[in-house]
Amino acid sequence: MTTHQLIKSEDGSHTIYVPELKETYHSVHGAMQESKHVFIKNGLEEAAKKTKKLMVFEVGFGTGLNALLTLQKAQEMGLTIYYITLEPHPLPEQIVNELNYPSFFELPLQEAFFTMHQVAFNELAELQSDFRFIKYKTTLQDFHSELETDLVYFDAFAPNKQPEVWAYANLQKVYGLLKPGGILVSYCANGQFKRDLMALGMQVEALLGPPGKKEMTRGRK
Repeated sequence: MTTHQLIKSEDGSHTIYVPELKETYHSVHGAMQESKHVFIKNGLEEAAKKTKKLMVFEVGFGTGLNALLTLQKAQEMGLTIYYITLEPHPLPEQIVNELNYPSFFELPLQEAFFTMHQVAFNELAELQSDFRFIKYKTTLQDFHSELETDLVYFDAFAPNKQPEVWAYANLQKVYGLLKPGGILVSYCANGQFKRDLMALGMQVEALLGPPGKKEMTRGRK
């Protein structure tokens, strides 16, 4: 049985430590700062330079922080988002209710955060106007779709913790889901990960990482 331990990261927002994996869901140096830097600044804002209507595909829903920050930024930038996310191991309701993310947001976003967690799997939800959301309780290995996405958040646990998720066949699948010009972003700066993306034909950038991390990765199809 997986146990979860709430930890307050350096920016005051929670992350979760999983003793079985000896791994956290987000950076202890700042959970919210990490998500904003990697997925919003270097992912969503970059993709939004090309189109204001985006399909976002997230590998690893986890705490829901990336989805919540995407909704917030979409409102600020006037974006229309269709958000698809995978989570084979959803967090227990008790842990979700203890996360302090809602305290950083206004009421409508607080409500959206809990809706994301409470909505049934495979059920499309309109969290707010211009933001549709659906989650699937499945692994990337078992996910099959003909989607054409603009942006991928690759936010699985680290390659040395979940090597099967980062397998070349999975990255090939994700590459196939991206539109030409589509972007993939990840906190991960692992050399093999970057080589695999390049082998698929992606343009790969090593960008400045979030606090506590030297680099992150962005790939473009």
